[in-house]
Amino acid sequence: MRAILTTERATLFLLLAGVTAMCGLPLALLFKVGLTVDGSFAPGPLLEALQSKPVLRALWHSLESSTLSALTATLLGATLSLIIGLTDVRAKAVLVFLILLPMMIPPHVTAIAWIQALGPASPVLRWLGLAPEIGSTHPLYSREGLVLLLTLQHSPLVFLMVRAALRSFPRELFDAARVSGAQAPRMLLRIALPLLAPALMAGFALSFVAALGNFGINALIGIPARYTTLPVLVWRRLASFGADVLPNVAVISVILALVALLAIVLQSILQRRMRASLIGLPQAPLALSLGARRPLVEALLWLFIGSVLLLPAASLLATSLVRTYGLDLSLETLTTENFVEILWRQSVTLRAFANSTGIAAVSALVIAALCILLGYFLISRKTGVRQLAGLASAQADIAFAVPGLVMSIALILAFIRPLPLLNVSLYGTLWIILIAYVACFLAVGMKPVSAAFLQMDMSLDDAARVSGAGFGTRMRRIFAPLVAPSAASGAILVFLTAYNEVTVSALLWSTGNETIGTTIFNYEDGGYTTLAAAMSVVVVAATVAIMIAMNALARRVPSGTIPWRD
Repeated sequence: MRAILTTERATLFLLLAGVTAMCGLPLALLFKVGLTVDGSFAPGPLLEALQSKPVLRALWHSLESSTLSALTATLLGATLSLIIGLTDVRAKAVLVFLILLPMMIPPHVTAIAWIQALGPASPVLRWLGLAPEIGSTHPLYSREGLVLLLTLQHSPLVFLMVRAALRSFPRELFDAARVSGAQAPRMLLRIALPLLAPALMAGFALSFVAALGNFGINALIGIPARYTTLPVLVWRRLASFGADVLPNVAVISVILALVALLAIVLQSILQRRMRASLIGLPQAPLALSLGARRPLVEALLWLFIGSVLLLPAASLLATSLVRTYGLDLSLETLTTENFVEILWRQSVTLRAFANSTGIAAVSALVIAALCILLGYFLISRKTGVRQLAGLASAQADIAFAVPGLVMSIALILAFIRPLPLLNVSLYGTLWIILIAYVACFLAVGMKPVSAAFLQMDMSLDDAARVSGAGFGTRMRRIFAPLVAPSAASGAILVFLTAYNEVTVSALLWSTGNETIGTTIFNYEDGGYTTLAAAMSVVVVAATVAIMIAMNALARRVPSGTIPWRD
């Protein structure tokens, strides 16, 4: 028994040490560099940064764009969720899949697609005769354009949270209201919306934090619009390679992290005050009859989804099939040379595909293993064990909550110097990107696994202990097989997120260690628009294929594990 406890404790301490080394210590070091001078607390650099006009302007732009986009994303996501979740519209599974698809598309690809869709050189608008005049200002290069794209990118987050909340409502609430004569609008105002307040608040906070740390859209739209936000300012400052560049960007990153953490804390406080206790088991939500209005509502839904998905996708594909950006797509200009270039000739793109696929797959597998072990300790009957596991889980949640660029700066500070004993620096290698992915996306893989563990009867553990099974045997023969489907689902979500990201790797990549996201961004930033479009088309196609493949897991994982499946 003593050996079993020792093995469990050693595993738990190793887990806590590993998560702390990847998540907690880098953030602690970031705050130390940003808030201390010679080891003593000194708010001077922080106050000096807050008095700098470029920093203040970028901070205001970040707060303004994040707040406006979070408000509109909350309104849009909640509206779509209420329509699909509470009415009798048809093809709900397909609608949910298509609404969530933009969330899985990389933000920089979204920006590139919309830039090509609405600009003067848009192949689709030129074909329709609706393109702006050549030489005119692009309509997206403005604050409003930035807010629009952030809204489209993050409204699926709100949709997902509101939909999950709707499915947790006891059906009796609505049935009692209907028996009392309440009509649909009254049920919405008096029952659904008050009970959805915590989910709406969480959706707003997540959209705000996601927009605050978004790099791809902020850079590709904000830079031409001269609307610089904090992530773009950090990227520009770090690219300057000055003598004091790291302390400088550390201070700005601390500001960005504090704003994000403040938003999360306020969300938690407000959620607690808004929470209402529900009595009754969750059941399938209502399917209120729309009657004669159903065709109109469905037509508006499909029109919205079509405009959000088809217009930018068609423009992206058309741009990837012409020799030069700005040409009309026709039989004379049609070519597949851009795809040949990126898939066979360009070593940087081939390397980027290999790098992103490799480190995304490895990070997904590592996170799946960590989550299975951590999930077991999170439901332990021993208070001390749960608290230690909860400490590790909390660090993962914070690393996920703070913007990706903040974690990148933190990891640079932590690993730019050679590691003790090994005398090897991880900075400038794929290893630091791998560590960043595990640190930033551990919370993503943890959610479905922890939900699966909470549904288990821990008498399984007691029976195995009585039978003499050691910790390794119990994990290998009992718990790992039981939560494997949820761990696999979480791993696929991690793979999709890491495979397509640019925010985390924007500051960590180097020559020879490019990722798909940074390569697409560099192509677009360097004026190689057709190559950026072709690479984006490949990435979008791969993302959709992986999401469709996840449907094959639907019957083997707990209900609700795959977001777009009931």
